[in-house]
Amino acid sequence: MSDQPASPTPRPGAAFWAVLRREFAGYFRTPLAYVFLAVFNAFAISLAFFIGNIYEAGVASLDRFFLYHPWLWAFLAPAAGARLWAEERRQGTLELLLTWPVTVWQAALGKFFAAWLFLGSALLITLPMAFTVCYLGDPDVGVIVSGYVGSFLCAGACLGIAAIASALTRSQVIAFVTGFLACFVLVLVGYGVFDELLSGAFATGTVDEIRRLGLWRNLEPFTLGLIDLRPTAYFLTVAFAGLGLSTLIVERR
Repeated sequence: MSDQPASPTPRPGAAFWAVLRREFAGYFRTPLAYVFLAVFNAFAISLAFFIGNIYEAGVASLDRFFLYHPWLWAFLAPAAGARLWAEERRQGTLELLLTWPVTVWQAALGKFFAAWLFLGSALLITLPMAFTVCYLGDPDVGVIVSGYVGSFLCAGACLGIAAIASALTRSQVIAFVTGFLACFVLVLVGYGVFDELLSGAFATGTVDEIRRLGLWRNLEPFTLGLIDLRPTAYFLTVAFAGLGLSTLIVERR
């Protein structure tokens, strides 16, 4: 009988947290992370002021600020998510990662939530905008909070799509372009000319169902202060379906 002590059993979730910390810290090891945060902040504020005319509206509200977030996430979530699996494959570090006492699903969860938190940090640095609106006027704080919640959920949905694109290729560029195009289509659904094209090609009932897949259509209630179950379920379904499908792709490869 061996006198060697038994190996300690890893705590449930320990591997997940280890991967999450590794991946989240990894985003800030290069200057690109800070460029990413600066670009998001600059574009979010610029779009609100120069295109949304938030100042000229004369109303203490951030609805025009959140109006353009689906467009920003359609570009920036794939940019952040492209490295989820593509970079690991390119550098050959995926196999090294999986030599840890960690399953593919634990690694996938850790990587996904690290990326989502990174996107959340980009959203957090726009808080001075909210504080400024509160200082200059008397906005409904609940509406502002729900807008931030909706934007964060929208980012997760775009990240879920980006995760699938990243799992399908070794190239971050291809992963980014694929993820961006998919997210871009979902942003277009329900918008102007695209909406008219749908109306001319499908029956009214079908068009209504397609509109429900649009990112902006699902974010809109949050900008009005409504944290509704249906759009919340939509964003979470897209996010976690993307996470699940990307993990299955990695497992089968």
